[in-house]
Amino acid sequence: MTAADQRSMEVKRARGGPKPERVPAQPPAWEREQWVDEGSLRDEAAAAAQRAAAAEPVRRRKDPELAPEVSEELQRVAPAGRTIRYQERLTSAADALDRGRYADARRMVQPVIRDLPDMAFGHEIAGLALYRLGQWRKAAAELEVARQLDKTTNHHAVLADCYRAMKRYRDVESLWVELRDASPAPALLSEGRIVAAGALSDQGDLAGALKLMAKGAEVPKKVRDHHLRQWYVVADLYDRSGDVIKARRFFSMVLEHDSEFADAADRLRSLGR
Repeated sequence: MTAADQRSMEVKRARGGPKPERVPAQPPAWEREQWVDEGSLRDEAAAAAQRAAAAEPVRRRKDPELAPEVSEELQRVAPAGRTIRYQERLTSAADALDRGRYADARRMVQPVIRDLPDMAFGHEIAGLALYRLGQWRKAAAELEVARQLDKTTNHHAVLADCYRAMKRYRDVESLWVELRDASPAPALLSEGRIVAAGALSDQGDLAGALKLMAKGAEVPKKVRDHHLRQWYVVADLYDRSGDVIKARRFFSMVLEHDSEFADAADRLRSLGR
């Protein structure tokens, strides 16, 4: 498979409002996973940007719930008396997506999209499932609909990567600018940055990719997973640019915080450390 085929990205499942008090016997509400780039800039980096969720066992829930804002959307667009039916469809499709059953997720959500074309979340699930199946054009079409319906930047990173796979680099740049200007959550912003840098790299502009990743190269007070992914990408770019010293530095930074992060240890050894 190509590097684009191996990239694993999803948008974080929305979580609305304050959480209710914990009840031990009550399963947690289903929430949209944060997209993270699993491919970065070339085949060797394909395992680098592992999703935080993928690093942990998938939580099995007997009765997953939709996020509050998704339930509210469903109440607005579904015919009276049929809300429960569509809710079951959406939760089943979302659970299938969570468990890596992408074809099933797409199949389960199709009746919702057919009957409720204005349900943004249905198009989002379909888009993510198609994305994971490597069907870039169809995925982009669904995510564009979701984007127009919910008026958010939640889909920009995945959508941009679809366009990157199709070599529609102007669209990638446009989505990146919109995402950057919207100042979303740091993790989502970092993934958009990685895709935008990857598009520049695809076109042979390693210097431009490094310049774009400059913000991602900074060391924050509290290091999180998305910082490690960005450092890995920066290290990979320096390696490809021939700057072995800086490549070693950033691979070492990744390993200081996660000694098993993707193939960072192998990459560092290959550079003489």
